[in-house]
Amino acid sequence: MPARKILMLVGDFVEDYEAMVPFQMLLMVGHTVHAVCPGKKAGDKVRTAIHDFEGDQTYSEKPGHNFTLNATFDEIRPEDYDALVIPGGRAPEYIRLNAKVLDIVRHFAQAQKPIASICHGQQVLVAAGVLQGRTCTAYPAVKPDLVAAGAYWAEVNDTFSNAVVDGHLVTAPAWPAHPAWIRQFLELLGTRIEP
Repeated sequence: MPARKILMLVGDFVEDYEAMVPFQMLLMVGHTVHAVCPGKKAGDKVRTAIHDFEGDQTYSEKPGHNFTLNATFDEIRPEDYDALVIPGGRAPEYIRLNAKVLDIVRHFAQAQKPIASICHGQQVLVAAGVLQGRTCTAYPAVKPDLVAAGAYWAEVNDTFSNAVVDGHLVTAPAWPAHPAWIRQFLELLGTRIEP
């Protein structure tokens, strides 16, 4: 299996599981992952939030952990990476305001490198203008944004555990979809895991 170099875009109050789980899983199978945040450098931390589904009309939010960045945003070059991960949470709503973040996303989309985006991470894809004609899913509250951006909406299942692949793009509604989302992303990366 070829090891891949993967970029992860995070920010303060990124969803805890959606950052930590893929970060650790991708490292576990032998890939390199650089987690970066606009305005921060390697060794800095971002605060995370845990979003849970407890029967209310929307998710609840609880304090998460501090997630340590291992690369410096201002120093990264997207052409040095094979794939991109965009976790959800509250970070996407403001990191999408950063012009370099949008340029990074456009690089991966135009080069048709694998992109894994989950939950509210798709807000960054919308802002970058890379979803026209693409089929994807997200947290249901993001559906109007995706449709307005020209994407085809794929319904979320009852357990929020489904993921959708369209070419080099894999999307999912929230962290309960990690098994399907990460498995499909690994397939796009050419990673084989066998019993």
